[in-house]
Amino acid sequence: MAASLVSCGLHMRRSGRLVKLFQNLDSHVSRRLGTTTSAEKVDVDKTHQAVCVVISDVRNIRKSYFAIQEEGQEQAERSVLISCPPKFSEERFLKHLSKHGDISNYFFYYSYGIYAVVEFSNRDSIASMKESSRIPIVQHEAAVPFKSRLFSLKSTGALNQSDSPNTVKCQQHAPLPINQLTQRLSKEESMDRQLQSLMEAYQLTEDNVRLRFLVCSLLRDIAAAYFPECTIRPFGSSVNGFGKLGCDLDMFLDLDAISGGKPKKSDSGLSLEYQVKRGASERSVTQSILSVIGECVDQFGPGCVGVQKILNARCPLVRFSHQPSGFQCDLTANNRVAMKSSELLYLYGQLDERVRCLVFTVRCWARVHGITSSIPGAWISNFSLTVMVLFFLQRRSPAILPTLDQLKDLAAASDKCVIEGNDCTIVSDLSKIKLQNNTESLEKLLQEFFEFYGTFAFNKMSLNIRKGKEQNKPESAALYIQNPFETSLNVSKNVNATQLERFVALCRESAWMLQQGEVLKRGSAQSSGSVPPWGLAALLLPSVAEGAGVKGRRKRKREPASERIKSLLDSLKSNGGGKKNQRS
Repeated sequence: MAASLVSCGLHMRRSGRLVKLFQNLDSHVSRRLGTTTSAEKVDVDKTHQAVCVVISDVRNIRKSYFAIQEEGQEQAERSVLISCPPKFSEERFLKHLSKHGDISNYFFYYSYGIYAVVEFSNRDSIASMKESSRIPIVQHEAAVPFKSRLFSLKSTGALNQSDSPNTVKCQQHAPLPINQLTQRLSKEESMDRQLQSLMEAYQLTEDNVRLRFLVCSLLRDIAAAYFPECTIRPFGSSVNGFGKLGCDLDMFLDLDAISGGKPKKSDSGLSLEYQVKRGASERSVTQSILSVIGECVDQFGPGCVGVQKILNARCPLVRFSHQPSGFQCDLTANNRVAMKSSELLYLYGQLDERVRCLVFTVRCWARVHGITSSIPGAWISNFSLTVMVLFFLQRRSPAILPTLDQLKDLAAASDKCVIEGNDCTIVSDLSKIKLQNNTESLEKLLQEFFEFYGTFAFNKMSLNIRKGKEQNKPESAALYIQNPFETSLNVSKNVNATQLERFVALCRESAWMLQQGEVLKRGSAQSSGSVPPWGLAALLLPSVAEGAGVKGRRKRKREPASERIKSLLDSLKSNGGGKKNQRS
């Protein structure tokens, strides 16, 4: 139980939990203001002001992308992943592990069984665990004697009466089904709260991110057999702040520490260098490295199944499923521009809390209506949608987000970054970025996002977040979104005219819906457990995207928006009861 208390203390120290704590205190103080005497109000007022200052200070503690990476890797190296039986004593489990050292954090989740992530205070605890563990004896098969940090919990004897097994509480690492999400959103009091609630329901939890770093660290243990100084880092949705529960885990094999920098000058006039095997090109070397590591993952990686070596892609990769975590994993190497893009999105998401809310909402809306898909094809990607949101926020008056060129101008000399001839320099110190005073609500931003792209001249203009303005298209692609760093590339080159037309039509339809007064009103509940869909929940109704299957969408001719939504509006009017003037 001591470990549980330590874990609780750690959680409370995290900035997000602190904000919540002080917000609750702030609400309590605000309620008291209406019930205290005038003499008491002076002290309460001071307390209220102090709480507001603390909340503001905590919110301003924004870690850099580099700090997040370093912290995640360091925690992962002190962590283990343990497969647990269906029923066991959590107290006995923690007591047994505590023999190896102090536990600083732990949690349980479900993926093909119950698993525990346990983080120790010291790496020596892991060495102690390995010394006391054994390779399992299996019948009719031979075990690969690879000692990873993935363990199985086994019972060695009968439990005492006092240690009867209890069922542990497993965390939910999957997103809410859309029907449950719309019910949750319908119960919110305002559309702004709906957008915030959607993000809270879908975003990666701190523990889910910890698990992603741990999977990278476990894979690094395999790669280190060949490259002892290598690191494997998560990138993309796992760390840029826009990841949805259940998203893939993109990993980058970083070999920079192996290649080393410039040799130091020697007084003797001599120097040493490694003898190495040489390849025809950097690409061929990358392919060889990934091929070998992919083979090791396939043959020796516990829990790694369905390994595919996709080496002839534009960016060679190894794809596999990691069953203990439930993640679909992609391992790449020599893909530093993608790492920088992750840093850029993380930075934008940290600048204004509305950015992430809007991105999560637009992505969810797009998936519900078949604008995006997990199947490769002509659909708009999540990355393209995110850039479209960023561009829209740059075009507000006043602008909510700075342009990429402005972020470059604020960069220090230590931020200088050139990758394969592309200038990828951006400021890393978020405190240097001064934002304009834009106070538009999330409701207004969402409606005007749909209006903006429902009337955008996609036939002749392209999107450029480096400049923060539209430009003439350099090629005839249906949708042209300039790659933020590799400026000669179009990140949406795969999108065809049909899919773009569907996106524009749905933007216009959604903008039209939000202009209808009844859609923006929260109706009264007809029963104790249901509230008619309104606001954002109405935009996500599957009936609006009737025939949601890909094949069905290709065959079905879409009806006019007014005809398809008429019944929804009639329903909202009738369900609203006597609360026609109740505006959230």
